[in-house]
Amino acid sequence: MKKRLLTVAFCLSLGVPAAWATDLPQAQTTEREMVVTANPLATAAGAKILKTGGTAADAMIAVQTMLSLVEPQSSGLGGGAFIVYYDAETGTTTTIDGRETAPAAVDEALFLNEEGNSIGFLNAWQSGLSVGVPSIPRMMEYMHTQYGRLPWQRLFVPAITQAQKGFSLTQRTSDQVAGLLARNASCEDRLFFRDPTAFNYFVDSETCEAKPAGTIIKNRDYANTLKLLARGGADTFYTGSIAQDIVSAVQGDLNIPGSMSLDDLANYQVIERPPVCILYRGNNVCGMGPPSSGGLAVGQIMGVLENFDLAGRNPLDEEVVHLFTQAMRIAFADRNKYVADSDFITVPVEGMLDKQYLETRAALIGENDLGVVEPGVISPF
Repeated sequence: MKKRLLTVAFCLSLGVPAAWATDLPQAQTTEREMVVTANPLATAAGAKILKTGGTAADAMIAVQTMLSLVEPQSSGLGGGAFIVYYDAETGTTTTIDGRETAPAAVDEALFLNEEGNSIGFLNAWQSGLSVGVPSIPRMMEYMHTQYGRLPWQRLFVPAITQAQKGFSLTQRTSDQVAGLLARNASCEDRLFFRDPTAFNYFVDSETCEAKPAGTIIKNRDYANTLKLLARGGADTFYTGSIAQDIVSAVQGDLNIPGSMSLDDLANYQVIERPPVCILYRGNNVCGMGPPSSGGLAVGQIMGVLENFDLAGRNPLDEEVVHLFTQAMRIAFADRNKYVADSDFITVPVEGMLDKQYLETRAALIGENDLGVVEPGVISPF
C-alpha cells in the first residue's frame, strides 16, 4: 500500500479586526498528519478517518460531506473544488480540476436581456443563470478511486449521523442568512431565499428572521442523499431523481430560469492537470493552475517578494506589509488580464512566473502605494 501525505486543508478567508496583530494564535504542529477545516465537526470527521487507517483522500471525503452540512454557505455537494495532492512516496504533486462547468447552452449573451443590456449583478447572481454544473460528488469518487483505501460507504457515516441527530447552527451561518434577508424588499417579496425549502431551513418563518446561532438543525433529506451516494456512487447524483431535481430547480428558478440539462450533469468529468510551481528561496511552492488563478497569483507574489530582503523580518512590520500588498496589486493586475479557462484561452504560465519578468515588476514598488497597477507585457503572449 502506497504511503500518502496525510494532510487535508480546507481554508476560508475571514475578515479580522484591526487589533488582530496583537493577539495572533500560535501555529500548531504535528509529526504525522493534520486536518484543518472551517468547522470542528468537519475536522473531527477527517481526523477519525485518518485514525482508522484512511488516506488523505478518504479524510477529504468525510470532511467535505460534513462541511456540506454544517458550513453550507461556503461548501456543498452542489459546488466545485480544486485539489492539490502530494504523493509522499513518489514525491510527485498533481492537481485536480473539479470546478463547476457552464451548461452547454451558455453563450456570451448569458447575462444580457433581450435588448442586449446587462441584467445587473444581483439578478445574475440570484438566478438559475449563475448555477454551474456541480463537481463535488464526481470529484470525491475520482479521488477515492485513485487514492482511497477505506470502503467508500464508511466515509459518509459521520455526516449521515450528524445530519440525523442534528448540529448547532453557527454564528457565521446565522449572520450571513440575516445579512441576505435584510436585502429583500420585504419578507413576502424575496429575491434572497426565494426558494421555500431554503427559507424554511434557515429562517424562522414566523418572524422572518434568521434562526439564531445554537439552533439545533436536522437535515434528514441531506442524510438520505448521502445514503444514496454511499450505496450507488456519484452516478446517483448525476443521473436519476437527484439530477432531475437539480435541473428542475435551475430551470424553474423563481427569478430567472437557467438552462442546465440532464445531459450537462451526466457529462460532467473532473480533469487531472499539472501543478503550477515556483522556486521561492529554495522551496518549491506548488498550487492549482488555470482555470484557477490561485497558483499563479501566489507564485507571482512570491516571485516579486523574492527581490527584497525579508530575512528575520516580522511579517507584521509596516514595511513588510507594504511590500506584500504591493506584490498583491501587481499579481492581480496580471491575473485580471491573462488568466482564464486554459481549455479555451492560452494562459502564459511560464511568462507570468519568469524570474526576470518578476524582477522588473518588483522594481515598480517604492515607498508609496502603487494604486491601480497596469498589467505587464508578457512575451510571447
